[in-house]
Amino acid sequence: MNQVPPTAEPTPASAPIPPRALWRYESTPGHYDELIANNGEMRGAWKPLVSALEAMGPEELQRRWEKGRRLIHENGVTYNVYGDPRGMDRPWQLDAVPLVISTEDWKQIEAAVAQRATLLNKITADIYGPQDLIKQGVLPAGLVYSNPGFLRPMRHVEVPRHTYLHIYAADLARSPSGRWWVINDRTQAPSGAGYALENRLVVTRSLPDVFRDAQVHRLAEFFAKLREMLLEMAPMHRDNPRVVLLTPGPFDETYFEHAYLARYLGCTLVEGGDLTVRDKRVYLKTLSGLLPVDAILRRQDDSFCDPLELCDDSTLGIPGLVGAVRAGNVVIANALGSSVVDTPAIMAFLPTLCPAVLKEELLMPSAATWWFGQPSAMKDAMGKLDRLVIKSAYPSMGSEIYFGDQLNDVTRKELLDRIALHPHRYVAQERITLSTAPTWFSGALEPRHVMVRVFAAAMPDGTFKVMPGGLSRVSGSQDSILVSTQAGGGSKDTWVISDAPVSNFSMLKPPGSAAELSRAGFVLPSRVADNLFWLGRYAERIESAMRVVRVMIRHMTDESEAGDYAVIPGLANVLAGQSRMVGLLDENDPKFDLSTLRAQVISLLFDEDRPFSIRGDIEKFHRIASGVRDRISIDSWRIVTRLVDEFVTPNVNEALTLQAALDLLDGALFTLAAFGGQAMEGMTREKGWRFLDIGRRIERSSALLSVLRFGLARSDAIEGNRLESLLEIANSAMTYRSRYMAGFEAGPVLDLLLMDEINPRSLAFQFAELSSHINQLVGDTHTATRPAEQRLMMNALTTVRLADIHILAQPNPRKQRALLMELLDRFERDLTELSGVLMRTYLSHARKVQHLSEYGM
Repeated sequence: MNQVPPTAEPTPASAPIPPRALWRYESTPGHYDELIANNGEMRGAWKPLVSALEAMGPEELQRRWEKGRRLIHENGVTYNVYGDPRGMDRPWQLDAVPLVISTEDWKQIEAAVAQRATLLNKITADIYGPQDLIKQGVLPAGLVYSNPGFLRPMRHVEVPRHTYLHIYAADLARSPSGRWWVINDRTQAPSGAGYALENRLVVTRSLPDVFRDAQVHRLAEFFAKLREMLLEMAPMHRDNPRVVLLTPGPFDETYFEHAYLARYLGCTLVEGGDLTVRDKRVYLKTLSGLLPVDAILRRQDDSFCDPLELCDDSTLGIPGLVGAVRAGNVVIANALGSSVVDTPAIMAFLPTLCPAVLKEELLMPSAATWWFGQPSAMKDAMGKLDRLVIKSAYPSMGSEIYFGDQLNDVTRKELLDRIALHPHRYVAQERITLSTAPTWFSGALEPRHVMVRVFAAAMPDGTFKVMPGGLSRVSGSQDSILVSTQAGGGSKDTWVISDAPVSNFSMLKPPGSAAELSRAGFVLPSRVADNLFWLGRYAERIESAMRVVRVMIRHMTDESEAGDYAVIPGLANVLAGQSRMVGLLDENDPKFDLSTLRAQVISLLFDEDRPFSIRGDIEKFHRIASGVRDRISIDSWRIVTRLVDEFVTPNVNEALTLQAALDLLDGALFTLAAFGGQAMEGMTREKGWRFLDIGRRIERSSALLSVLRFGLARSDAIEGNRLESLLEIANSAMTYRSRYMAGFEAGPVLDLLLMDEINPRSLAFQFAELSSHINQLVGDTHTATRPAEQRLMMNALTTVRLADIHILAQPNPRKQRALLMELLDRFERDLTELSGVLMRTYLSHARKVQHLSEYGM
């Protein structure tokens, strides 16, 4: 955490505020309190909010906020923290009570942030251009050339309108005097704007009447301006430029925001592997071919963006991207190299740089900073080390922070030794006593330390538009001064109060306006198609395994017939064939250890360390769904989240009863049915849906083949029990009973599950659907031979249609159905080959590595 020096003596403890003491809220001595003034009176900007909360009462606020927390969970708002014991997908922490900023305060903040963005943009332009500031001595050369953020390949590369900082963010805090200070400048790829927007959505849905009456500035206009800026950045100023948002991927800590902003701004969310550079132009790799890209809103470090010229060990970048930028064929926001001013060290020089660059004084001071690259500054700082915070001058070299007064003799010496070796890598800043704001905690309001991140977007005329609000962050406890999401802190919606009626601008078109008709679909990168393909496969894989386990458990808990026990080894062997259970059971020996098998079943369901456990598959399913957050509906995402809640989140142990496991399976299968319904009824019939359904059909076919072998491999005394189990697993028992009054017979069961094309659970139905999808993908090829995937499905579908049920159902003298098993094995090989062909033809993202020998070199 960054801190700045106090500018006044700590204020005395304030008196509680009337009339109901806002549930006994009291400010913290020695800190500026955002709610309570020094005389104990409520600050004017807070009165509408406080009055509404007082009228509401703590019980009603708690009830409403439970709804808000459910929204956060259902929407999948997360902040990924590596090594977090709660898992990568840590739920976003949002407080029920917003931070209120008065009109007067906001005017000061808005002007200061816009000035600072302009200043840092011009400094960056000078660093990569004439470097007059270095020549004049107002900017130390060592601060630039020792900075890993200074990208030498970007020197003298022209950027449109000399705009390097398309988006800028400043972290602000108050000193005890109430004055605002800048704690951090974020210039590389500022995060938080999407979280601020989501915070606003949740709070306004929880407190709609309160928000409506408080005259709070809306955020939509800022994002509309941001979108306009991105579209206008296109080098050729085309009518319909293509803008993409570049993300490092689902494991990035703010990936939720990347997907959220891409959807809100109408950009295509891409990873580095989705883009390629050809002839110094950037293209998006899609199933329809290469599509030109005009602008890239990046959310990854600039040095990782091009492994050819910037960071040669990066797997996240696009080879040749710098060349495309240099040729003027693509614009990147923020510009590559903008991290050169994303350093606390530059704060020490801004009071001098601002008059030199803008011919005006800095409107808002920075944290008092000493850069150790200057011997005099280092000497001055060492004389008051106990009052300072020491940190890296360059964020890419580490984020560890040392509080001078908390260093013991050993750690102090180690730190000073490291500083002596590389003094230019360190800065010192004075600490600030952060302000506090009321935070809803355990049914009461408590003070928490607070900082605000404010965002600005560059406009075509060179000015900056400041978001009227921001991302407020609060400490995790009253005792903690760390205001950090990674350290367990939370966030607040930020209400900027207007002294006039606020605009009702919305990104949506107003009612009654005529929208231009369109049936265009999403641009589908091959990586996204791959994820949708495997999303469908895992959804079906989980369902099929659950159905087998559910039938097995029912037989293990049903003592009505001896035959029920006899089918259990066969069911276990179905799972063993899928590598889900260890070893095969002797199906001819009805005596087996039920207690051991029970333990295996519970482990198969819930053991996160067991290979191929159902819980493990659900976690993979969730991870794949995370990678296509911008492509699936919010309802589909909520279904995925619900499945995780039902089957992964519960603390399940070995003491779980089989009946409890059965109840969990019933609930999970119901949830998976909802996901299938969303896929069928909630997605337009584009290529993305086709790959999702292709994945489902391939996996369902493979699972059906395995249970057909279980039920029909041989004819014996318990065949009827197996066939009944087979129909239940295939969700076709009701259809069978409606057609046949007799018992379970091999021929009718085989007809229903193998050849009946009106049964959505039959193999023939899956093959017909796969054939239809592939015909749509292939289209009219006008070639003499059909593609391999089309020939495979035509052959498989024709074979199943021409099969003779009577011959296949007839056992041989050894009571085995060898011809049927041969046919099922053939279909299994066809499905494996089909999956491989689809992967190679449509879902391969990487270009083949060409060896020099192939070109005769």
